[in-house]
Amino acid sequence: MALFPARFYRALALVAAVMTAPGVWAHAHLKQQQPAANATVATSPEALTLTFSEGIEPAFSGVRLTGPGGKTLKTGAVKRAPNDDKQLVAPLAAPLASGEYQVQWHVVSVDGHKTKGSYRFSVK
Repeated sequence: MALFPARFYRALALVAAVMTAPGVWAHAHLKQQQPAANATVATSPEALTLTFSEGIEPAFSGVRLTGPGGKTLKTGAVKRAPNDDKQLVAPLAAPLASGEYQVQWHVVSVDGHKTKGSYRFSVK
């Protein structure tokens, strides 16, 4: 009979640990981007800046920019912002012409989880 209460309390402790530590299984979700999703900007940005919900590892993260006609455009190496480990910056190699652009991104958060996504913006 003593086995049942011991198993019950172990199971209860496991459930309590899972419920109180939800951040352990968190992923880096895109919270903000510059240029903003679905925005039309008057001039070409100098870089793409993506802000995530948690710190990211730039060595395992990347950005792909496609422009009018589906042409892939060159960006500089992605890096973290100097004072924010949640921000990924991809400098643009050249100014963007007028048209619609798609940003495809993938990141690995500091806890090792992978996420990816995409968004669009336009240059006037």
